[in-house]
Amino acid sequence: MTLPTEDTRVSYPVGETVSAGVVMHLAPMDDGRTAVLLDRTAAHPIDTAWPDQPGDRGRMRWTGGEAAFVDTVTGGIHDGELFLGAELPVRGGTEGWVFVVGHVLEAGPVPAVGDEVEVEVDAAHRHALSAGHTACHLASLALDAALAEAWTKEVRGDALGNPDFEGTASQSSRIEPFGADDSYRVGKSARRAGFSPAALDDPDAVAARANALLEAWVASGAAVRIERDGEAISDRRTWVCALPEGEARIPCGGTHLTSLAELAVITVALATAEVPGGLELRMRTTAVPRG
Repeated sequence: MTLPTEDTRVSYPVGETVSAGVVMHLAPMDDGRTAVLLDRTAAHPIDTAWPDQPGDRGRMRWTGGEAAFVDTVTGGIHDGELFLGAELPVRGGTEGWVFVVGHVLEAGPVPAVGDEVEVEVDAAHRHALSAGHTACHLASLALDAALAEAWTKEVRGDALGNPDFEGTASQSSRIEPFGADDSYRVGKSARRAGFSPAALDDPDAVAARANALLEAWVASGAAVRIERDGEAISDRRTWVCALPEGEARIPCGGTHLTSLAELAVITVALATAEVPGGLELRMRTTAVPRG
């Protein structure tokens, strides 16, 4: 079965949840499911390199049939071989690769190669994840600001110019509906960079400073947008938010709200734990939709 020779075109960065596309390839999976590759889609796939936001789910319809897709994954094609999800060994945009979106259908009816299909994303689930992702970016910026005095050396700045604790110590990030769960490691590398772990002796005080910023940012109703270099899944995309302190810009392949006015509140809760070689900081972010 012929594999695509061009990247999948995606429209989720502009907020679309419905799209029409042509089936380019069907990839049977080991568990009996099938990944359907289209020439274009509105569905957001989980990124293998930084799997923070889960893939979209929804329904796929074609003449004579329809089926639910339960996940959406990133894939890559190289030397005539398709690598899906966790099998993908390279980052998006790697030269010599074609990058695709796989819509995972459970065992059952599937369209045929060449069929025109409609993709309809679960819009409510997308919106909840978008709120969680927007809140996650804001929470990281607020945490950086709340820890800005904890550095003894000059370090690179974040999107607002504060010392980049997020970029220095981040270990994992998981976007959830209307929230996120992030972990940070404060070990030798963070200390060498100039971060003082004593700044986390009172995580509630740090959270209070971050939450005061988040309250002001949400109250501003700042506009949010995604800028992109092109429509291909491998093209660079950037999250942009017009905060009172200035325009924040963060490279991001996920989905987002269009305005902070869509939220009533964002809060973070922080907790620390001793781990071998240092300290772990966990940040739980919660976003409450307006209305």
